[in-house]
Amino acid sequence: MSPETQALWVFIVGMLVLIGTGMNMGLALVLTGAAMAWVLDFFDPQLLAQNLVGGVDSFPLLAVPFFVLAGELMNAGGISRRIIDMAQAWVGHIKGGLGFVAIGAAVLMASMSGSALADTAALATILLPMMRQQGYPLATSGGLIAAGGIIAPIIPPSMPFVIYGVTTNTSISALFLSGIVPGLMMGAALVVTWRLMLRRMDLPAGEPQPLRTRLRATGKAFWALLMPVIIIGGMKSGVFTPTEAAVVAAFYALVVALFVHRELRVAQLGPVLVNAARTTAVVMFLCAGAQVASYMITLADLPGTLSGYLGPLIENPKLLMLVMMLVLVLVGTALDLTPTILIFAPVLLPIAVKAGIDPVYFGLMFVLNGAIGLITPPVGTVLNVVAGVGRLSLMQVIRGVNPFLLSYLVVLGLLVLFPQLVTVPVAWMR
Repeated sequence: MSPETQALWVFIVGMLVLIGTGMNMGLALVLTGAAMAWVLDFFDPQLLAQNLVGGVDSFPLLAVPFFVLAGELMNAGGISRRIIDMAQAWVGHIKGGLGFVAIGAAVLMASMSGSALADTAALATILLPMMRQQGYPLATSGGLIAAGGIIAPIIPPSMPFVIYGVTTNTSISALFLSGIVPGLMMGAALVVTWRLMLRRMDLPAGEPQPLRTRLRATGKAFWALLMPVIIIGGMKSGVFTPTEAAVVAAFYALVVALFVHRELRVAQLGPVLVNAARTTAVVMFLCAGAQVASYMITLADLPGTLSGYLGPLIENPKLLMLVMMLVLVLVGTALDLTPTILIFAPVLLPIAVKAGIDPVYFGLMFVLNGAIGLITPPVGTVLNVVAGVGRLSLMQVIRGVNPFLLSYLVVLGLLVLFPQLVTVPVAWMR
């Protein structure tokens, strides 16, 4: 067995064993990369240290802490709540209205924070108690909120797109644009699924809100609605880069929370900054560890080995995409979105490019698949957030999310069959 093949097996077995022990994912990546270096007779502590630093020494990655901070400020400063209040004023009166409120608010909030966990926590905190009070089935309600939360990584600005772009050297601006249509398709899929499920629910309809009340709620949400316009418009017009857009988003959220809504005081900024720092530290350590593993994967020519296995499929790009998406669906049941990007994107992208698949389209499909993994058991990070916030059992949320998970798989299949749904809008918008 050649050293390269040995390194491949060390990577696969090492990651499975270390993940199985519950070890921190970033540390598991570092140890696996070190073991691969030993097998390849390339072990050098200084080289490992250089790769660790290189994994986070990136200007585009500065977008991560600022988008995380923007999400925290949105929740603490009342921006998220005003979005939900506006949605409720317009559609909350119809049968199952709180479900449509959850979907509409999820799409709007996705265009501001880019964090599935932050959006899901905000939606679950505000809407689940209201759904419980009005007699909504809690399992289904929790599943809907979890499904809505994962729209955040797709509609720009998206933190996973930043990580993917840095990891694979793909245009982050193009990735942002690629997520608009699929994100709206995800929202539409939830609407259709929720409407079908309402036929089996005995939920009362309410009285429509007067137009004055609706306009007042919309006016209160004005500053929140202006945020995605500034971010997307600024990037589209070339005023600032995606990294600078993250800084603008965080600063805008801070100003609105402190001086416009006045729901956040300077004395309360400490916990907000600490929460953002904790999340950022986890993501950055993952990036550092992934750089070590990625360097050794390149030395072992893992993409070339996989390309040999998938060689017969390269002549049929759609079939190749289907196979890779199925593989990533299985991976998503065990890995979170960020480590999935860091580990598998550098390996699979060269194969996709060799088959003539557009790299931006592949990036969108990769992140979409990983986002679906956030609501796929047994790991399902977003499922755990809903269960914790809503005081539900994990099995209840898993049972409730299944119909919406199926609708997302239909969206994924449509995008595999018709890549023009992504490539044509991106070309037009660019």
